[in-house]
Amino acid sequence: MGQLQLWMSALEMGSFFGLLALAYYLTLVGAGFFNFAIGPYAMVGGLCASYLVLYEDMNVWAAAGVAVLAAVALAVFTELAVVRQVQKRSGRGELPALVAVAAIMFAIQQLAGYLFGYTTLPGQALFTFDPVTVGDTVVQPSTVVLLAFTVIAFAAAAVWIRYTRTGRLLRAVGDSTQAATLLGLPVNRVRLIAFLLSGLLAGITGLLFAPKAGVSSLSGLAWALSSFLAMVIGGTGSVWAPLVGGLLLGLVEVFVPYYFGGQSHVYGLLLVGLLFFAFKPSGLFVRRIRT
Repeated sequence: MGQLQLWMSALEMGSFFGLLALAYYLTLVGAGFFNFAIGPYAMVGGLCASYLVLYEDMNVWAAAGVAVLAAVALAVFTELAVVRQVQKRSGRGELPALVAVAAIMFAIQQLAGYLFGYTTLPGQALFTFDPVTVGDTVVQPSTVVLLAFTVIAFAAAAVWIRYTRTGRLLRAVGDSTQAATLLGLPVNRVRLIAFLLSGLLAGITGLLFAPKAGVSSLSGLAWALSSFLAMVIGGTGSVWAPLVGGLLLGLVEVFVPYYFGGQSHVYGLLLVGLLFFAFKPSGLFVRRIRT
């Protein structure tokens, strides 16, 4: 494998981690909450679409629509039926809600296995065109689509948060939920929008990434942990920060096993995580609260 191919693989993995980290970012900024079910949402997006195409003979675009809607529905359910209710009963405590979401994460995994099986299914490509050749490297259509979606998603999120009323409300609620409530801002609606968008983004991302190595009901947990680490590395100081964290993880994921072999990337990710938690827990980009 050439060096350029390695860099393309790292870019693809980094974009995937970055997109899911952006989904984390939306719920953290808009709801002040770490939604660890992001990985399972993405898994449902990829696995549901593959199952419908392979076993129900559904058109790939129709299957994709159903799969993404399922991911969005799970995100909305997480906020309305789990997080909001648990926080209401615990005085808006975060720990009980985090435990409840962890339970939801494993529940989604088990439900996906029951509905779609426990085997790894090949991902479904939404677009088919000739591979793109860059030097001596062949870039597959699924990679091109994922990279293009990454640029579009981050640019759209940056514009939306900075220039739209709803985006500004998201930041205001994220700065201080208590202050936003006292000012009469629609906190619950903003929180719901944050969860809905995170589910939409995760579902599409899982769908687009699945063709790389397939997807199974067990994929969600690994994706949730890796993307959470990407967000921790990037921080919350900028909407682009999750992408920076994702790209750094992508480099570790690809180059560490290339040079050290085996499952060394697992230890590499662990080491990176420990270093950031110990010395830079706020991430590379620190969010400043407006006063």
